Amino acid sequence: MTLAAWPTPMEAAPRLAEEIGLAPGDLWIKRDDLTGLGGGGNKVRKLEWLIADALRCGADTLVTTGGPQSNHARLTAAAGARAGLDVVLVMPGSGRPDRPAGNLLLDAALAARVVWAGDAAPAELAGQAEKTCAELRGEGAVPYLVPFGGSGALGARGYREAGEEILAQRPDVRHVVTALGSGGTMAGLVAALGADRVLGVDVGALPDPAAVAAAFASDLTGGEVTADRLRVRRDQVGQAYGVLHEPVLEAITTVARTEGVVLDPVYTGRAAAGLIAAVRDGDIRRGQRTVLLHTGGLPGLFGHAEAADRIGRRLRSSP
Repeated sequence: MTLAAWPTPMEAAPRLAEEIGLAPGDLWIKRDDLTGLGGGGNKVRKLEWLIADALRCGADTLVTTGGPQSNHARLTAAAGARAGLDVVLVMPGSGRPDRPAGNLLLDAALAARVVWAGDAAPAELAGQAEKTCAELRGEGAVPYLVPFGGSGALGARGYREAGEEILAQRPDVRHVVTALGSGGTMAGLVAALGADRVLGVDVGALPDPAAVAAAFASDLTGGEVTADRLRVRRDQVGQAYGVLHEPVLEAITTVARTEGVVLDPVYTGRAAAGLIAAVRDGDIRRGQRTVLLHTGGLPGLFGHAEAADRIGRRLRSSP
């Protein structure tokens, strides 16, 4: 099932390149935030495969998990709406805020139902989602469980296709920098481009995302891809997933003022911070064609109170 128009644009970023120490022609941004559906973002590529599978299974309801500002949850709600499927989102928390913002606001607009799981840890959310599926079956529904982040060997096929798009647009690419969350995006890129050309910047969503991405990549390629073969930076996690890290704030403002491109504080901001750090320490060098994958997430910026406050303080203190 096609949920967006492909390929997404590949845009030169010469001012950002010079700002961070690369040559003007070295850096490009792959605009997977411009997928259109439900506010855009990379999960659309995975959901094309997953929604098609759900429809083949005769499902009438999608169930998935994510935090209150989950881009994946928002896009699952949008994909369900496009396909005519009900959507249930299982999230940690005690209930819907009085004034939802960011992705939660869009979830409501897209008519998704939220099941609040209290103080459940990420691992416990999966169990709650299974319980929700059982309850739906008891009510006569046919649920389809979409994995966390849409990630798995099936969803990762969407990013194998993205890797092939990148090669068609920039055949001389040496580095593709991406946020590494639930593992599917990096796995698909590795399957298409090889492990040596993909740099994943850990966002702190999983304890060991490299092992997860390696397992998905192995399934996709039919060979053994081990975690130690993957290029992963773990220096941009900061205090915790979802907590704004100072280099990430710097990266967001740098990309915005040099290229007019807006990043989010959880995923793409960390990817850009990892790119800047990789140039600084020589892992990415001048003269090497580099692509920063913009995976979307803009609505999450409007739901991230800390980011709004800190960016606002910078604005108030500027001359």
